[in-house]
Amino acid sequence: MTGLYNAGHSLIHRLPAGLKLFLLCAAGIGLFHLSDWRPMMAVLTGIVLLYPVARLPLSVLVRQLQALAWLLVLLAAFQWWAQGWQMAVTSSARLAALLLLANLITLTTRTTAIIDALTRVLSGLRFIGVNPDRISLTISLALRFLPVIIEVTHEVRAAQKARGLEFSLLATAIPVIVRTLKMADDIADAIDARQG
Repeated sequence: MTGLYNAGHSLIHRLPAGLKLFLLCAAGIGLFHLSDWRPMMAVLTGIVLLYPVARLPLSVLVRQLQALAWLLVLLAAFQWWAQGWQMAVTSSARLAALLLLANLITLTTRTTAIIDALTRVLSGLRFIGVNPDRISLTISLALRFLPVIIEVTHEVRAAQKARGLEFSLLATAIPVIVRTLKMADDIADAIDARQG
């Protein structure tokens, strides 16, 4: 997980972690208020263009899009069947935009900076019994898990292709879920050991 951060000196790298997290939250809220596929596609295009602005290799973006493809196709097919092609495009673009933006933040922000920013924001809630350290760690792990799951999905698909297997949603989902749960257990054990 620590390998997700790509060191750099771009404008996006230099933005404060707190501002990036605020923009991610604002984008998440804003995207769910967009119901037209045209502005949604414009937002997705803008997020894709942020990757070269951050001076990240094109291969990073391609890997993320390849790993997301099966999920986006599945979502689009269901939405098309249920509500028509416009909703299919809107829903798929929304999900892709959110995941790519969250991934961009983890690629350009150190985990320690994310945790520190969240802790500062949540520290004002201590008086009602909120533990800002625990919450900030949980949120930062969730942010870090998004690109990890994408990368695991990409690795599973590559292994299946190497064996000559056809694409199967079930055959892809099961190893991804098992590996994700194993990573979650390892992280929980590490946290318990640190607190013990």
